[in-house]
Amino acid sequence: MSNGDVFVGEIIGTAILILFGTGVVAAVVLNYSKAKDSGWVVITFGWGFGVLAGAYTAAPLSGGHLNPAVTVGIAFDTGDWDQVPVYIAGQMVGAFLGAILCWLVYFAQFQANAEEEIAQPTLGIFSTTPAIRNPVANLVTEIIATMALVLPILAFGLTKGLGESGTAILIVSFLVVGIGLSLGGPTGYAINPARDLGPRIAHALLPIPNKGTSDWSYAWIPVVGPLIGGALAGIVFNAAF
Repeated sequence: MSNGDVFVGEIIGTAILILFGTGVVAAVVLNYSKAKDSGWVVITFGWGFGVLAGAYTAAPLSGGHLNPAVTVGIAFDTGDWDQVPVYIAGQMVGAFLGAILCWLVYFAQFQANAEEEIAQPTLGIFSTTPAIRNPVANLVTEIIATMALVLPILAFGLTKGLGESGTAILIVSFLVVGIGLSLGGPTGYAINPARDLGPRIAHALLPIPNKGTSDWSYAWIPVVGPLIGGALAGIVFNAAF
């Protein structure tokens, strides 16, 4: 895969992932949305379908990593770091663009939210926020949850024919749903630095009325935690398999 293909594929795939993911959160939490208050299960499946759509779309061009933690985990396993910067650059650009697309889709709802007597904070639509703010606990949660993502992804590659058939992407999508249901409660399961940082930057820059803070004091945790988790998953996988 050429650097150009990887860059374009990761932009497109990650933008689709973030459009679906931030879109389902906006649908559930914003007033005047038809999906208002439909709950956590809907959110987890929305993110899972985002992985499904984004990864299938990007796969012919880049393999559909869509996540720096996955890219780093693969690099630690294989020792091949040549295209890691290209993958991560594409993922960051795609995540930023996907967040902008979500804002455009829900533009009227964002405007209506600002007109409420008490406007809802909007950062949770774009990025993760912890249920209980405890930096050590939050970091550990993100490390473990990301290992639970990257280790199975690496293991799927050992099953002959799974990648060629495209079934692996479907399984990863359900894996993301499972992580959200089981491990997402403490931090909102970023498990992807681009997924959190790109939309957080978009939130800070977009002209969303009464949007509240972008919470930059927390922003390092959903970046550093998944990167550590991805690296550990790659090291463990390389040593064990």
